[in-house]
Amino acid sequence: MKFNPKGKMVVFTAPSGAGKTTLVRHLLDHFGYLDFSVSATTRSRREHEREGVDYFFLSEAEFKQKIEEAAFVEWEEVYNGQFYGTLKTELDRIWDQDKAIVFDIDVNGACRLKEKYGEQCLTIFVKPPSIDTLVERLKNRNTETEASLAKRIEKVKREIGYENRFDAVIVNDLLEVAKKEAEMLVDNFIHH
Repeated sequence: MKFNPKGKMVVFTAPSGAGKTTLVRHLLDHFGYLDFSVSATTRSRREHEREGVDYFFLSEAEFKQKIEEAAFVEWEEVYNGQFYGTLKTELDRIWDQDKAIVFDIDVNGACRLKEKYGEQCLTIFVKPPSIDTLVERLKNRNTETEASLAKRIEKVKREIGYENRFDAVIVNDLLEVAKKEAEMLVDNFIHH
């Protein structure tokens, strides 16, 4: 039987700064059978981000229109007035290429995808070695205002308690070890 990853999805979730994006980028470089699901958001575009590559940047009105049209497989208002979601068209785009989908989304979105797709979906929670390490990583990014940093830290403290809701947990203490763990988890899931 020919190997076909179509119909499968791997969801990476974590508090901000835990390293999920780094692990997802590594896997995309490592496995040709994966493609990245680009999320839609209403938040402002950061200087280095590109439309349709990092996110689909929508106005709040556009986002709410897509909610009305049932265009999302999952969506959430993560912060007041800041919406994030996964468009059905992204799943179709990737599966039409006979690839598996990789997500980099928040914990609530990850839970919704697992509920909806069950065994088709592997959820991986990336955990920082400690809250202090995570706060330090967020501060070192220099992408946040004091107010937005405080909001993120509050959210981090809530999200850490979600880890037992996912199929696997990777503690991102040593990045090379975390990358190898991610490779093994994903490859085993996709090939079985």
